[in-house]
Amino acid sequence: MNRGRRWLTALAVLIFLAAVSSSLFAAGKQTFTGEVSDAMCGRQHMEGTPADCTRACVAKGSKYALVVGDKTYTLDTADKAALATLDKQAGKNAIVTGTLNGDTIAVSSVAAK
Repeated sequence: MNRGRRWLTALAVLIFLAAVSSSLFAAGKQTFTGEVSDAMCGRQHMEGTPADCTRACVAKGSKYALVVGDKTYTLDTADKAALATLDKQAGKNAIVTGTLNGDTIAVSSVAAK
């Protein structure tokens, strides 16, 4: 009987750990909706239209950013499809899914809004 209890206890602990780790993993990715900009300008563009300024700043080495309300998040991605969508959506709204770390989103996917 003692052996059976230990086995059940171990099984319960494993099930609990699996549930906790899966919820932590799922909580890692979030979805953000906002205007595609660049990290240097944020909401305050200096060159022409927001789209033109965003593209010019990114061409000069700035990263894409997403302006959500009063907050600007730097977007971190090397995925060519995501970068192409960000370029098309420059100055427009987009839906970005990724993992937030401070003020940076590690981008998983980007879609037009």
